[in-house]
Amino acid sequence: MLNIMKLPRLVFLCAFTIYTFQLPAQTINSKRLDSLFDVLAKKNLAMGSIAISQNGKVVYRKVIGNAMMNEHDTIPASEKTEYRIGSITKMFTAVMVFQLIEEHKLSLNDTLAKFFPALPNAHRITIELMLRHRSGLANFTNNNNTNHFDDWKDTPKTHEELMAMISAQKPDFEPNAKADYNNSNYLLLGYIIEKITKKPYRELLNEQIIKKIDLKNTYYGTNGSTYVGNECASFKYFDYKWTKDKKPVYLDDFGGAGAIVSTPHDMLKFINGLFAYKLVSKQSLDQMKTMVDGYGMGMFPYGSQKHPGFGHNGKTEGFASSISYYPADKLAIAYCTNGEVYSKNYILDGVRAICFKEPYSIPTFTTLKLSDEQLDQYTGTYSSGSDGISVLCTKNEGNLWLETRGQKLKLDAMGDNKFFDSRFGFFFNFSEGNKKLRIIDVEDEYQLEKK
Repeated sequence: MLNIMKLPRLVFLCAFTIYTFQLPAQTINSKRLDSLFDVLAKKNLAMGSIAISQNGKVVYRKVIGNAMMNEHDTIPASEKTEYRIGSITKMFTAVMVFQLIEEHKLSLNDTLAKFFPALPNAHRITIELMLRHRSGLANFTNNNNTNHFDDWKDTPKTHEELMAMISAQKPDFEPNAKADYNNSNYLLLGYIIEKITKKPYRELLNEQIIKKIDLKNTYYGTNGSTYVGNECASFKYFDYKWTKDKKPVYLDDFGGAGAIVSTPHDMLKFINGLFAYKLVSKQSLDQMKTMVDGYGMGMFPYGSQKHPGFGHNGKTEGFASSISYYPADKLAIAYCTNGEVYSKNYILDGVRAICFKEPYSIPTFTTLKLSDEQLDQYTGTYSSGSDGISVLCTKNEGNLWLETRGQKLKLDAMGDNKFFDSRFGFFFNFSEGNKKLRIIDVEDEYQLEKK
């Protein structure tokens, strides 16, 4: 559902600080990257941190925005600010699974029944199917009649309680019938790692990854509604202001699926170490990189046919993150955001284009003045039967306006049939002779057609 009425947000725009860390850039165009992130910061379209390495050496870092904000104080983000990286945790979990395989303590062909026989289809679900998201198990983070994730996500749960949630839901599909991204797979893989080693996940993470490659600001998060140490809060943009996001999830509930806190710099060290075979063997990494229906084991394909890469995204309660590696260029990109208005996917498309010297125009988000005749082509009613969304576009006083569900938004023209609502942070793209309208929110996109 299109959420026009987001929660009110507060902002201290004067404290919206930018930190830049530029090291010898080799082939990276630091000035163009600066231009991209400077405009995002100036226009209040993003907060976060990016780091890029080439040949294992950091060649670019930049931080924009704040780590904490309230009515009394503002703490600017810095290179030491730590972010909840969500599902990038799954890549760490996959590495530890393959470490156990190399030690002959686990096999890709072992079944879930060997560890948790009471779970649905446990005798037919292998470790490999779980790594590839092909188990068919119900997702424990679902919101449905059986499981109400939003009601308990900030409350501590035991392993037994979480597995009971998985068991109580009907499997989504038969094992190996298809691939479908699912947090239950990696939650259970984390439990299996603990069961084999008889050690907590956080202890194994420290032993098997953090200490091996000297990650200074990475750890397994166990806290819930509070942020500790250098950890930042997440923020949303509403009514021209930033405000602290909803109550964060209780990290320990997500275990091997999403409990890690880190920084872009540490994430670079992790993925560089992985592709340098410091964590697993070449044979194991090759297996992780092998794609079936677009899914690897703990990673996904990234980049383009010309510049193929591997990596993983993460998202959790206002935080978003991405880590990717491009073997042919020995290039790694890590990005974390705690305030997303302009989609991180579009930001990273631009970053990759700049890094690979591909054509790319840095958006200025400058408001254009259109004539009444130009605005006429966009007016009318647009609707989507699948989402039940209907909007009316009208013109008034030289501006394009959009009405939906009692709300009226003023759209600023940015050229090429693109508009932006600066109050709520929505983007609007008209296409196919203005017969189609795409509404872009941080979390969702909606396709509408003109009636």
